Amino acid sequence: MMYSSKVMEKFRDTKNYGKIENADGIGKVGNAKCGDVMWIYLKIEDEKIVDAKFETFGCVAAIATSTTAIDMVLGKSVEEAYHLTNKAVIEALDGLPPEKIHCSVLAEEGIKAAIEDYRKKLATS
Repeated sequence: MMYSSKVMEKFRDTKNYGKIENADGIGKVGNAKCGDVMWIYLKIEDEKIVDAKFETFGCVAAIATSTTAIDMVLGKSVEEAYHLTNKAVIEALDGLPPEKIHCSVLAEEGIKAAIEDYRKKLATS
């Protein structure tokens, strides 16, 4: 299986790796078939994502798609970030092997889950 140089670069880029204490939104998603698990943490101020981190346990593609999705939503409005697609993540990585497309879907779902968590907390506060 061949990964693009962009996938390998993002896999090695750990600047967004970690946990945000008291995150405004936390999304946890996983794929039982392959065992990948992603946590996405968002810090939101005035409906803008001011910080985002991830913890991913999985393959090269799972880690690369996590950090790419984080890069793509940082500084964006919550609404813009909610519309991030797995296709946009794949394009940003110059493609993924067909058997690794599910990793980009997890990244999209992780961002959405974190935003939904944030919105749920807002509604109940």
